[in-house]
Amino acid sequence: MLHSGAGPNTTAGSEPAGSARLEQPSAPENRRASAGWALFGSELSVLFRRLRTWAMLLALAAVPVLIAVVVRLAADEGGPGGGPPFLNQITQNGLFVALTGLVVSIPLFLPLTISVVAGDTIAGEAGHGTLRYLLTAPAGRLRLLAVKYGAAVVFCIAAALTIVVTGALIGTILFGTGPVTLLSGDTIGVGDSLVRLLLVAVYVALSLAGLAAIGLFISTLTEVPVGAMATTAVLAVVTQIVGALPQLDWLHPWLFTYHWLDFADLLRQPISWDAFGANALLQGGYIAVFCALAYSRFSTKDVLS
Repeated sequence: MLHSGAGPNTTAGSEPAGSARLEQPSAPENRRASAGWALFGSELSVLFRRLRTWAMLLALAAVPVLIAVVVRLAADEGGPGGGPPFLNQITQNGLFVALTGLVVSIPLFLPLTISVVAGDTIAGEAGHGTLRYLLTAPAGRLRLLAVKYGAAVVFCIAAALTIVVTGALIGTILFGTGPVTLLSGDTIGVGDSLVRLLLVAVYVALSLAGLAAIGLFISTLTEVPVGAMATTAVLAVVTQIVGALPQLDWLHPWLFTYHWLDFADLLRQPISWDAFGANALLQGGYIAVFCALAYSRFSTKDVLS
């Protein structure tokens, strides 16, 4: 009667040993996941504390501001129309400043800033001698690559949103806002228009994610970050030139820049998701291939000698 009925492997006030053993395998996994998120947060903190990052974002923000000011002055003087898409609609609705800013920035300014960030991912650490210390910590090469690429994608989103938000704000101040007439001829309210602008920003960020993967791979090939940045930027420009040559029509659908300006389908009623899906498939292919190449190169790279 003095026995409690507990088995030989249990003590009063404790759980069976088997239940404790069941929880143990998840502890290392939780620690690894926690370490990965901590590393990602640290990488974002380093990226967005750099003066270079904010200088590039300010330069991107200056594009829609310059467009809006010039159009405002030209409208006051009765200047002629023409120019990039959506430019003539700015005076009727300031939200078109954001779209015009994206159209102007996509060929050069956005790829240039993404090339700087992506080209610096691995080559910058190697050039400064900090890469070996990152790898001696329990980070792992695959996790480090994933963190570096994730931070570059976050910058893609930040860059696209910078143009959209700045363009919408300066356009509202100088021209006001109102119902927007879509390319399909339908009219939507300001709230729906802002949602469309955010969708366009996501589309542009997705387009740039493929370039970021290419830059990540190039960054694993050198310890000179400027070389990786320049190579990625030149590749983006050359690819767009090739995409403009009618003699190479057969090659155009395979270029990562092919769908960069196809976000017009998001400005129709109802929205056509065909271009979005095609762009996601194309960029996904580039991301998979070049991230795999980056890991293949980085996993065999001697950075600890």
